[in-house]
Amino acid sequence: MSHDDDLQLFQQMMGDVKPIKQDTAQHDKVHQVTDAQLARQEAAIWLSEEDPEYLSLDNAPMVKPEDFIEFKRDGVQDGVYRKLRLGKYPVQARLDLHRKSLEEARDEIVNFLRQCLRMDIRTVIIVHGKGERSNPPALMKSYTSAWLKQIKDVMCFHSAQRYHGGTGAVYVLLRKSAEKKLENREKHQKRMA
Repeated sequence: MSHDDDLQLFQQMMGDVKPIKQDTAQHDKVHQVTDAQLARQEAAIWLSEEDPEYLSLDNAPMVKPEDFIEFKRDGVQDGVYRKLRLGKYPVQARLDLHRKSLEEARDEIVNFLRQCLRMDIRTVIIVHGKGERSNPPALMKSYTSAWLKQIKDVMCFHSAQRYHGGTGAVYVLLRKSAEKKLENREKHQKRMA
């Protein structure tokens, strides 16, 4: 059967078919950014900013000692987040906040994450403890969660797997440096060629 025969057969079979009119699709729908989303974006800071006072010591949404803490910034792929959540990325650096005051912990987190960014370290674990005996319970955990959400360099975080401390620790994925982004782009372009 030749191409012309195929076309003729197709036209014969489709002879009485009429196109469907589609009038329910909305092509011009625009995503609306809420005031709350704008406020969160404004409140977030970069670690390159010098003043550590931006991370408040006044209050934080309180969590319970056994609660999972989690956060994923827009643009983080679900697969990347799932891999972090499951502890599949190698932990490249670790910070322990046991026996620290809130102010010491805040400063240590900021300095630790700044150093990790300078060294191109992306996956870290912060041990904050469950805080079962603190008053109020889970104080350090609650503040750690609130602070990490405010730092723009933090792409996502999730409570650790049991073998890394469970709900007493958190995996943190930091943003990729410009050099690493370029390196990835070049690597993937070579594969495509």
